Amino acid sequence: MKDFNYYAPTRVVFGKSSEDQLPQLIRQYGGKKVLVHYGGGSARRSGLLDKVETMLNDANIAFVELGGVVPNPLLSKVREGIELCREENVDFILAVGGGSVIDSSKAIGYGVGYDGDVWDFWDGKGIPQTCLPIGVMLTIPAAGSEMSSSCVITNDEGMLKRGVNSDLCRCKFAIMNPERTYTLPPYQTAAGATDIMMHTMERFFSKYEDATLTDALSEALLRTVKDAVFEVLKNPEDYRNRAAIMWASSLSHNDLTECGTEKDFASHKLEHELSGLFGVTHGAGLAAIWGSWARYVMARHISRFVQFAVNVMGVANDFSDPRGTAIRGIEATENFFHAIGMPVGIPELIGRKATDDEIRELVRKCSRDGKMKIGAMEVLDAEAMEEIYRMANK
Repeated sequence: MKDFNYYAPTRVVFGKSSEDQLPQLIRQYGGKKVLVHYGGGSARRSGLLDKVETMLNDANIAFVELGGVVPNPLLSKVREGIELCREENVDFILAVGGGSVIDSSKAIGYGVGYDGDVWDFWDGKGIPQTCLPIGVMLTIPAAGSEMSSSCVITNDEGMLKRGVNSDLCRCKFAIMNPERTYTLPPYQTAAGATDIMMHTMERFFSKYEDATLTDALSEALLRTVKDAVFEVLKNPEDYRNRAAIMWASSLSHNDLTECGTEKDFASHKLEHELSGLFGVTHGAGLAAIWGSWARYVMARHISRFVQFAVNVMGVANDFSDPRGTAIRGIEATENFFHAIGMPVGIPELIGRKATDDEIRELVRKCSRDGKMKIGAMEVLDAEAMEEIYRMANK
């Protein structure tokens, strides 16, 4: 079991009446002038933005607004937000939405007090030193950004998708009302559940195989989400299972399932380039690439894949054929992805096979022109990345 230092400072306010605590939470964390940051029209159509505005006005908390965040949030919107915050003397950011809005808020928070170009942090030219305090009203359980130290942004120039981790950007509070997820489209619900599961799977598949309690927590989380997503796809207003998914989103990416292990995140790195190049939904891209990554590394980590197959996917353990059990676990995972409407290969993801030039571009970006390797359970160089992309492109 690996030594660890666990830090998860975000206050979680969960439940049907959680939104009512917004003004007092903003005040508790020093907010006097708030940027309300959000995505598209759904935040307005649902009535949530109107409720936020009313609560802030009634509490005499000044605010400005910036909408227009898109999936795979863009650097151009971040720069717009930085300028707005500086002009309006904003001292607190409220993210109303899901992971894209939260990550855009974090990036804005980094940039307001920085003299250079905020992209420096994603380009390896700088390290964040400050961040405006951030609160969240979560509407899309998926990315787990509400409790994570992660922030992923896409640079419009070249569509480079990069991540930065720092405890500075951890949200002060996260308000979670599962009722706000009732209107999510089925595809977004399924993609979100996939992302949640992958955050834990990328930690479960570790070279550290003796974190018994963490394994048990991870396996329970994965089974819970796997079962719950079918229920909410049948009945979108199933509060119990919507709540389970929403809470799992936070637990899966607040490092709890990493205690004593080591995250791999190779599949995430490979997927970032897929969504950067093709503009696909992140969770769907993860489903499309994971099976190929798993088959590439499985032979050298059979016992871990057997444990996953048996304890998470419910595959019968054939003790005479561990490799067969491991393979059946991968196949069961892909069958699950298909059952909830997710793709299990690049052709399903983008509607065609990627060209050779596109594969090479994916590898070039993921490997930073061959200068960077990814993964921890198994470290992958550019050649390995290309092989996995090509396996997923069949």
